[in-house]
Amino acid sequence: MKIVYVIIGGVIFALGYAAFLIPHRIVPGGISGIAMILRFLYNTPVGIVAIILNIPLFIIALRVLGISFSVKSLIAIIYTNLLIDFFVYSVQIQTPTQNVVLAALYGGILLGLGLGLIFRGDASTGGTDIVGQIMNRYTNMSVGMWIMIVDFAVITTAGITTHSIELALLGYLALFLSSKIIDLVLEGIDYARAAFVISTKSNKITDEIYEKMQRGVTILAGHSPYSKEERPVIMCVITKKETPFFKSLVSNIDKNAFVILTDVFEVLGRGFRSRV
Repeated sequence: MKIVYVIIGGVIFALGYAAFLIPHRIVPGGISGIAMILRFLYNTPVGIVAIILNIPLFIIALRVLGISFSVKSLIAIIYTNLLIDFFVYSVQIQTPTQNVVLAALYGGILLGLGLGLIFRGDASTGGTDIVGQIMNRYTNMSVGMWIMIVDFAVITTAGITTHSIELALLGYLALFLSSKIIDLVLEGIDYARAAFVISTKSNKITDEIYEKMQRGVTILAGHSPYSKEERPVIMCVITKKETPFFKSLVSNIDKNAFVILTDVFEVLGRGFRSRV
């Protein structure tokens, strides 16, 4: 079932670029955004260039993502970007609107919907997600903050390249919309989750959460009245975007782990922003 999410999400993601963003030169950030800038300058294919740019990032971040997640992400990276070029060059899809504001709106919505479905399929399209995780390891800034910085820089560069402040502003709008749609697709209106895990391999799970997600973990004392055994309970708070990866991480270590995921209204502390 998860592969279906990736397949459908990839088509929607590619349509967002091919039908709305690329024709109107609206860059929504990310590695694909850099590929779009290179297209404006040298008329290179967006999809192929995005794949090439993602490969070194993928290799560097292999340990951060883990083997299973990385393989799915590599497939998603190649699949989605080839679809972009397929729609642009083979199908030669035409944009349904000449209004750049509508293009930014619908492009951002399709981009967010596609990415949200891909994330639900336990995969990623790489790009700034990987950059954010890499930079987080060497600084005190969160992954989300680094993603925002990189996307902002890419969109600003696109505005300079196209000599258009308006296109840069529309890029920020598309980025904002896509991020909100991703949140809605993944977890509805709630912005974070508290995770509780009971497992015989709690030490291994805790180490993996620290290493691969850079999330703090608290161990609660648990006791089973039935077995009369002490059972530690792992508790941590994760973002909605991290939920598919967290479930995959726990399942890969202990398929019999007892996992509780509950919605959190607000989290105050390092790694989370105050709810607006």
